[in-house]
Amino acid sequence: MLTGLLTLVALPAAAQPEPPPPPPPCTNAELPPPPVDTSEQPPPGQASPEPLPVPPRVVGGARMGDCGLVLPEGAIAPPAENTAVSWVLQDLDTGEVLAAKDPHGRQRPASLIKTLLALVVVKELEPDRMVTPTAEDAAQECTCVGIVAGGQYTVEQLLRGLVMHSGNDVAHALATVLGGVPATVEKMNALARDIGATDTRAATPSGLDGPGMTSSAYDISLIFNQAMKQEQFAEAVRTREILFPGWADKPAFPLYNDNKLLSTYAGFLGGKTGFTDDARHTYVGGAERDGKRLAIVLMRGEQRPVRVSDQAAMMLDYGFALASANPEPVGRIDSADTSVPVKDPDAPANAAEQPTAEPPAEPDESSGTTAIVITLAIIVAGLIAFVRVRRVKRT
Repeated sequence: MLTGLLTLVALPAAAQPEPPPPPPPCTNAELPPPPVDTSEQPPPGQASPEPLPVPPRVVGGARMGDCGLVLPEGAIAPPAENTAVSWVLQDLDTGEVLAAKDPHGRQRPASLIKTLLALVVVKELEPDRMVTPTAEDAAQECTCVGIVAGGQYTVEQLLRGLVMHSGNDVAHALATVLGGVPATVEKMNALARDIGATDTRAATPSGLDGPGMTSSAYDISLIFNQAMKQEQFAEAVRTREILFPGWADKPAFPLYNDNKLLSTYAGFLGGKTGFTDDARHTYVGGAERDGKRLAIVLMRGEQRPVRVSDQAAMMLDYGFALASANPEPVGRIDSADTSVPVKDPDAPANAAEQPTAEPPAEPDESSGTTAIVITLAIIVAGLIAFVRVRRVKRT
């Protein structure tokens, strides 16, 4: 017995497992990738905007802060044809995120930002209000609908041109009505802040790249979720064709929705496409199947091996397959919960902002092991002393 106790005391403490290495930093946590052209250079004498602050807690749930794939437990891998650097699959009705990849990675939205402009338009302008475009409105860098300077169009007609054909000319015309481009951009950014889109800063109303332009797959999912709650927007994005009015010597002409899935994907609800050299291909679209409505956002995709719209269709199929298994959501898109105040580090903390008391420290397992060893050592020492006393008495 004594030998066993001595052996036990002599054993070294069990080696603690090495902690896992920290995850690599998210490459686009603050900024999109570097631009490939000069479109984001600020005007002479002006500095580039500082990156938007990263919120102190992850918007939409802890897993929304992951940079790689974010899948439910046991889920199959998403389609290999998906080329998007960042993407989000959401349930449009519950706001649950079914799966994602680098959801808060900051990317350029291209024309998906027109969804945010459309929300401002629906909020502030009556659909039957008449708009007379200026020469500057009509001369914008295209994609364009073909409005005529001095013509007469309703806000509703311009909104259809904005979301159906991604018209940069109608985006500028709507911005002119809303108070001019700078005022409209500020309204767009104020609305983004109000609904909790903390990765989003519009630089132009149309989505053409400009200094500081940024968003994320999560934010576009949030903006699209809000927009689809507005019947005026939802009706516009699902419209396949309208007769757009002409003016002066320009006759009326058919305007077609450029979202191919409207005619090829059963249950498609509509969406928006985008492209710039810096943003690459971007996409948002939703569909309904068996009473469930899902939406996919793709950021920074490429048209190979298949078209981005076909990639979106594959991702929607994948989403409906995931949803049929009723998995635990990996995050949530809900404007009521996602408006995260970003604290000013220089602002004095008030009583409500004081840090809470730290919880009691967890017991240190190594301390417990040390105590056991000490106790055993005391017992052994006692036994040795006892044996020695008995030997003395016998001699």
